[in-house]
Amino acid sequence: MRAWALGEAVAVACPDLNRRDRLAVRGPAGQVGPLVRYALEHLGPSYRVVGSRALVEEVVAASPWLRVLGTFEWMDTRNPPPPPARTTTGHMERPGWLPGSREQEVTALLAGAAPSSWAVPGLAGVRRWAGTGRSPDGTANPLTGLTGEGNGELIAVAADAWSSPQVGFVAGVATSPRWRGRGHGEAVCRFALGELVAAHGRAALMVDTGNHAAIALYERLGLRLRPLAAAAPATEQA
Repeated sequence: MRAWALGEAVAVACPDLNRRDRLAVRGPAGQVGPLVRYALEHLGPSYRVVGSRALVEEVVAASPWLRVLGTFEWMDTRNPPPPPARTTTGHMERPGWLPGSREQEVTALLAGAAPSSWAVPGLAGVRRWAGTGRSPDGTANPLTGLTGEGNGELIAVAADAWSSPQVGFVAGVATSPRWRGRGHGEAVCRFALGELVAAHGRAALMVDTGNHAAIALYERLGLRLRPLAAAAPATEQA
């Protein structure tokens, strides 16, 4: 990592963070713009400038050599998620951290349910997977298998990925298409967020701006929303 400051502006560069080289910025736009140009001259064009949406858009408007690549939402919380509105029964899942022996199943679930997921098993920074499923007889099954083995069907997953000491990060949230709409994804997110808040003091995730259903879910779990944007030199591809 590298960092620069100019007046009240700060830029922090981190390579290969969430599968991109990223330059996080904060401060007055009039100072951030020159700082970004200086930093990118030293870092190279692979870095994406990331910051609050209003700040990035203001910097781009004053910097013809930059363009906005896209917008997304950062959502975070310092509190564990509230308990579910309904009581967990034998028909609802009981999530847990999956043993490494089930990562092939996670890969298969993601391929069908979320092929564009940024987090996948085996990727640098992806530490572990939370999951929930059903046992062969249809009863709830946490699939944590103390021996690392299990024969139940994996239904929903979420990853602990790219976490830092101060912030646990959730990614790779996915639910098997035939089990959607039954609360399985919400349950596994509630579990992962609670675990990461307890371990790091804060949990966060990113979600596409247009994914209103996911945003509503995360708001129910207590996360607050912060609009972000990413920019890069105009010659670079997203």
